[in-house]
Amino acid sequence: MTPSPTFAVIPGAEVDRVLDGRHQDVVDLVEAAYRTHGEGDTVNPPSYFLRFPDRPTSRIIALPASIGGDAPVDGLKWISSFPENVAAGLPRASAVLILNDPETGYPLACLESSIISATRTAASAALAADVLTRGRARPRTIGFFGVGLIARYLHTYLAGTGWEFDECGVHDLSREHADGFADYLERSGSAGTVTVHDSAEKLIRSCDIVVFATVAGEPHVTESEWFAHNPLVLHISLRDLSPDVVLAATNIVDDVEHCLKANTSLHLAEQRTGNRDFVHGTLHDVLTGAVEPATDRPVVFSPFGLGVLDLALGRHVYDTVRAAGELAVVDGFFHDMSRYG
Repeated sequence: MTPSPTFAVIPGAEVDRVLDGRHQDVVDLVEAAYRTHGEGDTVNPPSYFLRFPDRPTSRIIALPASIGGDAPVDGLKWISSFPENVAAGLPRASAVLILNDPETGYPLACLESSIISATRTAASAALAADVLTRGRARPRTIGFFGVGLIARYLHTYLAGTGWEFDECGVHDLSREHADGFADYLERSGSAGTVTVHDSAEKLIRSCDIVVFATVAGEPHVTESEWFAHNPLVLHISLRDLSPDVVLAATNIVDDVEHCLKANTSLHLAEQRTGNRDFVHGTLHDVLTGAVEPATDRPVVFSPFGLGVLDLALGRHVYDTVRAAGELAVVDGFFHDMSRYG
C-alpha cells in the first residue's frame, strides 16, 4: 500500500541554511537543470501573469513546471512583484514554491521561495557569465544598472564562484539606492574600485560586463553605440534594451519561446523584424558546443527565468531538510483519505 502522503512547510530560514555559501554547488544544480531542459526531460508551459487594473505596476506570476532527471518533481512557483513595496521598506518580490510528488500528484511541501528565486536567477547569470566569456580575456570590470536584491545576489554568486573585479560601476535612478549598493560592494571586499555613475551611458561604456536588474516595463536604453566595446550584457530584467540594441548583438536566451513573449526587448525585436533570426541560441546550445558566441559584437544573455530551475533547487532543499530529519510536517493536512468513508 502506498504510504499516506504528508505535507511540510519549509520557511525561509531553512531554505537559506541549505543554500547559503554553496555557490558553486547551486550553479552546478542550475546547469544540470538547463541540460535536463535542453534534453527535453521537462515540461515548462508559459507563465501566467495576474495583473490588476487598479495596481498597474504590480503583478503575480504563476510558473508551473515539471522536471525529470535524478530528482524528478512537479510544482508551481507563485511569485509577486509589487514595486511600491520598496518605498515602504519591504522587498519588491515575495514567493512560495509548491512541490508535488510526480507519482501521486500530492503536494509534498510549500517552501518560502523568494530566496530560491533570487538564488536561481543569480546562479543562472553566474553560469552564463562563465560560459559566455570562455575563449575571451576574463572580464575585469562590471556594472550594475538596478541595485535591488537580485543585483546583490548576483554579485554574491559571481564572487562565490571565483570572479574578481578591478572595478565595479553602479547606476540607479535612486542615488540613495545606488550609494547603498556601492557601500555593500565596498564591504564585500571583492569589488575593487567602486564608482557610482550619474548616467547609464557612463556605466555601460566603462564595463566589460553590464548587469540590468531593474523593474523597467519598457526599453530605456536605446543607443547601440554605447555597447561598441562588445561587453557581455546580463539582461536579467528583460525589458531594458531597445530593439536596435538587441538587433546589434549576439542574443542568447534560456528558452526561445519564453523569452519572446510579454513585450520583452526580444519580443519587441521580433515584432519589428517579423522573425527570430536575431536569436542565436540558448544557453544549453552554448553548454553543448552547438553555438559559439561571436566576439566581435556585444553578447546579450536574456533569461526569462524557467520554473524548472526553481523546482530543481526546491527539490534539493526539500531532500536536504528531509534527510536531516528536520521537515516541519503539518499533521493531518490531508483529511478524509478513505475512498468510501
